[in-house]
Amino acid sequence: MFSHVTLGTNDWDRAQPFWDAVAAALGLPVLFQYPGGIAYGLPNGPKIFIGPPFDGQPATHGNGTHIAFLAKDRATVDAFHAAALSHGGTDEGLPGPRPHYHPNYYGAYVRDPDGNKLQAVCHSKPE
Repeated sequence: MFSHVTLGTNDWDRAQPFWDAVAAALGLPVLFQYPGGIAYGLPNGPKIFIGPPFDGQPATHGNGTHIAFLAKDRATVDAFHAAALSHGGTDEGLPGPRPHYHPNYYGAYVRDPDGNKLQAVCHSKPE
């Protein structure tokens, strides 16, 4: 459905360790780097850009907005959450089932160092 998502940061030096760890946990390769930012993903597939806003204004996060990354399995959701918390992220919802969405829904929520709300979710049955 989407080509890419862009999230702003006000401090790339603080944000980069977080995003490198989260991208690695999710299996997202570095696509390219640019001044103050980076793109993870595949050239012909979904990707995420992290960097300073192009208009030069401070980056802000949206209230009620979050980005959900598709995880291949529940272990990847757990790894995403752990990587985020150990690299400057904050917890917004521990890894676990969310059966009110559907019986196999397993997700975790965090905020990055700039306050963007992120999620990793697996829709498969437990292994």
